[in-house]
Amino acid sequence: MLGPSAHIDTFTRDNLPPPDLWPEIRLAGFDYPERLNVAQELTDAMVEKGFGDHTALIGNGRIRTYKELADWSGRIAHALVEDYGVKPGNRVLIRSANNPAMVACWLAATKAGAVVVNTMPMLRAGELSKIVDKAEIGLALCDTRLMDEIVACAKGSKFLKKVVGFDGTANHDAELDRVALQKPVHFDAVETGRDDVALLGFTSGTTGEPKATMHFHRDLMIIADGYAKEVLNVTPDDVFVGSPPLAFTFGLGGLAVFPLRFGAAAALLETASPPNLISIIQQLKATVCFTAPTAYRVMLKAMDEGADLSSLRAAVSAGETLPAPVYEEWIAKTGKPMLDGIGATEMLHIFITNRFDDHRPASTGKPVTGYEAKVVDEEGRECPCGTPGRLAVKGPTGCRYLADERQKSYVRSGWNITGDTFVQTEDGYFHFAARNDDIIVSSGYNIAGPEVEAALLAHDDVLECAVVGAPDETRGEVVEAHVVLAEGVKPDGATVFRLQEHVKRSIAPYKYPRRIVFTGALPKTPTGKIQRFRLRQKH
Repeated sequence: MLGPSAHIDTFTRDNLPPPDLWPEIRLAGFDYPERLNVAQELTDAMVEKGFGDHTALIGNGRIRTYKELADWSGRIAHALVEDYGVKPGNRVLIRSANNPAMVACWLAATKAGAVVVNTMPMLRAGELSKIVDKAEIGLALCDTRLMDEIVACAKGSKFLKKVVGFDGTANHDAELDRVALQKPVHFDAVETGRDDVALLGFTSGTTGEPKATMHFHRDLMIIADGYAKEVLNVTPDDVFVGSPPLAFTFGLGGLAVFPLRFGAAAALLETASPPNLISIIQQLKATVCFTAPTAYRVMLKAMDEGADLSSLRAAVSAGETLPAPVYEEWIAKTGKPMLDGIGATEMLHIFITNRFDDHRPASTGKPVTGYEAKVVDEEGRECPCGTPGRLAVKGPTGCRYLADERQKSYVRSGWNITGDTFVQTEDGYFHFAARNDDIIVSSGYNIAGPEVEAALLAHDDVLECAVVGAPDETRGEVVEAHVVLAEGVKPDGATVFRLQEHVKRSIAPYKYPRRIVFTGALPKTPTGKIQRFRLRQKH
């Protein structure tokens, strides 16, 4: 049973899955009041606890204390309500790279009772349109450096009526900043229900058609009070750094929710390349890092060249498989384990992980407290130990898609079926085997092969194509496109470059095919269906 709601706009609650399609939610150990606003808990409540002068956010040359962040988000919340008409339950899209202003906007909109949709700066107008239409978003807040694509999206949208710019560089020289600076710092946060939707996390899925995962205020508290407290043991002395975008729930948890819940600091990088991460870890003596194995490989090499990363007490790896050699080399050089884990946008954050005192190479570990996991076959029967099968999990968070038929396939008999193939050993450890679908995981980014195919097929030079993930030592996987060219087009380097640039212009640039293989024909079934598995088998 859902508790009371503060939402005047009931869109999200109206579009929750039917109760019989929900996963089993186990809330033992996670008790919150009926009225709960997570943004209030991460800002004003922290000031009341005595953290006002502690550093909360570092980024773009500025340090923000908890008091400053509470005031900043309070001013913006006033602006959203009084000048832009935001009502509790309205969806608000935020478009920005990782910076303190994005966090302030997310907290402000959440204080105002809105449902926030954080998006990556690399998304193009067409990709943004799918999100806007799915969530029926009326207002977008955008870093002024990134306006073009969201403005183009708004021009053709029947839902998106207003785009307001904010200054991500902290100069406060944009419309939202100018309006907010005229407002009082205190804002009485909307008394949202603990199971009001606070966040919509979008996942591209295998088809490129976005799925919106719905997360309650209590869910954002649970991932901090569960994984971050139990596994990371976060303290106010911690300094968090990392590469995942705040638009990913992995990034929002690791670089905003976790540090702010416990009075720690987060350093936000707009360009979180491995060299930039290495630099800021050394500069700030960072203690907790969230990134993918790709970046850790670069860090290991940098340590050979004299980089001092000894301040890191926790190196969290997720987003792609952690190779045993990387894990073993990290332990050899630091004396500390790398904490490999698995999460899902549907589950909000990490639910199986290694721990400081319980870790193994090539293992994802054991479930976080409150979660239960098993490996099942296609019929949902538990597989014998050592037998590969589908990963099934349940606990205090779970999948709730916004008005989506795919809920039926993700949730089976109360279990979340994550789309990953795992093996469980007799002593209870989980080991990743493969993805079950056409998702390509490259440098921690999930890329839907069919979406890249659609972009390529829109080019006149392409007759047919199939996109698969190809193993890559640096990135884990890269996007590899097998292309049948139109008649008369030369299969040369110029064509490769032309097609790659076309994809970068059509969809988020990180999705472009780093390898293009020209072929006379694609392998197909007798009915004409492309056999992508045969292309994968070539590696």
